[in-house]
Amino acid sequence: MLLWLLMIGGVGALALAFMAMRGPSAGKAVKRRIELIKERHGDVIAGNAQAQIRKLFAERASRWEGYASTLIPKPALLRKRLEMTGKEISLSKYSMICLGVVAGVTILLMIRGAPLVLSLLVGMFFGIGGPHFVIGKLIKRRVNKFTNNFPDAIELMVRGLRSGLPITETLGIVASEIPGPVGVEFRMVADKMKIGRTMEVALQETADRLGTPEFQFFVITLAIQRETGGNLAETLSNLADVLRKRAQMKLKIRAMSSESKASAYIVGSLPFIVFGLVYMINPHYMGGFFTDQRLIVAGIGGMVWMGIGAAIMAKMVNFEI
Repeated sequence: MLLWLLMIGGVGALALAFMAMRGPSAGKAVKRRIELIKERHGDVIAGNAQAQIRKLFAERASRWEGYASTLIPKPALLRKRLEMTGKEISLSKYSMICLGVVAGVTILLMIRGAPLVLSLLVGMFFGIGGPHFVIGKLIKRRVNKFTNNFPDAIELMVRGLRSGLPITETLGIVASEIPGPVGVEFRMVADKMKIGRTMEVALQETADRLGTPEFQFFVITLAIQRETGGNLAETLSNLADVLRKRAQMKLKIRAMSSESKASAYIVGSLPFIVFGLVYMINPHYMGGFFTDQRLIVAGIGGMVWMGIGAAIMAKMVNFEI
């Protein structure tokens, strides 16, 4: 019975993590807009009641957010990473996912007979490292989408400038015409400019949040052109060509280093594959790594040395352009 309850709890934790990482739902967003319209133009009493309910939920969410900010080290940096994913993941959701993974992995290892200290350490490793790895992957995927579509956005701006439109209008055109993260980021820039922010400040805030050198090149180009003058359309056209060549160079380097990366993956995963196969054939032979203190220390030492080797190999095949 306890095993079934633990399995149900683990499935629930995974479902919660999936719902948190999936981001906002389009249906919920439409429903929220309809409710706002009803509050604005409908019955005043019903609108006030809905506003009070939403205020209570916001206060509760902010309370959990405050608790997570006090427990998590460097909450501002983590909040920036969560914003870079492009999904609505708050610190409270992130902390709940981490705690759920830690608890699930710890309980499963204790059921398998592992000591409490080892189970807790492994649970903390997966509970802290797993969500951090997933957030990094989401950031990398969004940044890659932005980088791939960014030269097209610059070309669209060049065509608008050559047709006589000002730079502010071309930013709005990019926000409405380019799909994906590029359109979202330029839409945020346009919204900030509508509420009184200058174009330089809005673009610099977006560059700081994205952290991509391509967008930083774009911001620096606009700043230099604003101070020195010149043909902005020609400058942006040259920048788009440079960014396309930069992307081609990245693909070429990735193709040339793919063999080394494959070798590193094979060498790094081979010990774990062998351990799993031997454990499946003879569990008692490998079970000492979960119960014997000496084997536990030896296994942790081996994993540390393997981690150092994997970090060195990853550094060797990582090239900055």
